[in-house]
Amino acid sequence: MQIQKKVVLLRTDKITTMPSYWNPWYGCIKHSEGCKHCYVYRQDEMYGSGKRANQVTKNADFDLPIRRKRDKTYKLRSGQLIYTCMTSDFFVEQADQWRSEAWEMIRLRKDLRFFIFTKRIDRFRVNLPDDWGNGYDNVMIGCTVENQILADYRLSIFNELPIKHKVIIIAPMLEKMDISAYLDDEIREVATSGESGTEARILDYEWILDIRRQCIEKDIPFCFHQTGAKLLKDGKLYRIHRYHQISQANKASINYKLRRDFERDLKTEEICSQLKFF
Repeated sequence: MQIQKKVVLLRTDKITTMPSYWNPWYGCIKHSEGCKHCYVYRQDEMYGSGKRANQVTKNADFDLPIRRKRDKTYKLRSGQLIYTCMTSDFFVEQADQWRSEAWEMIRLRKDLRFFIFTKRIDRFRVNLPDDWGNGYDNVMIGCTVENQILADYRLSIFNELPIKHKVIIIAPMLEKMDISAYLDDEIREVATSGESGTEARILDYEWILDIRRQCIEKDIPFCFHQTGAKLLKDGKLYRIHRYHQISQANKASINYKLRRDFERDLKTEEICSQLKFF
């Protein structure tokens, strides 16, 4: 059974198109400190998937974006937001042989919006399409960082890349960080999260508030979407069940100026509070 991240959205008439998932390949090689308790490895150990999480393999639904139903319409409906490569990293080295074809499907489906997260932003240009230019209108890239050293390394690269829709994702947040130098007008949002799982490392709520302060000072939208399993707040350590980690973050009511134009068909506050990324 292939593992996919789930999405739960509150029902509302403002949601016109449900997000979907496209995992062109499965598995990843642990890359940095944030990968230590990777959810793909963890769930693979718990439930088994028929595949090894540390081996990158091409999935059977690799061509999902261009698959059609019997009536010749696409299986992925026009306007959908597609969370891409959630069981791997789109830029992992072992998938170099397939990435050009994946980009071609993304280019062909201009009517879909693809959201790609990566810890390998330094490999962004590998197999980049010749017609990429300043970026595809239908692609948003989330650069993931977990500590100050990697924030300085990855975000300095991220800031210089030609990408039309940029998001910074701090997850799992492992220490207090200063990202203010990287918060320019091209950053559409900063999202923060703790770590899930029984071996999760502690998230200090003060770190979250400090990132929020940095975002407000630069007028950059901010989202606290998940507490993680262990949250330190006002000197007390809270152990939070996986089921409540998103709702507890939402109850903090500290999100700032979320707009998410890229996700224009979806109610932004609900996406931030309900999506389960990590």
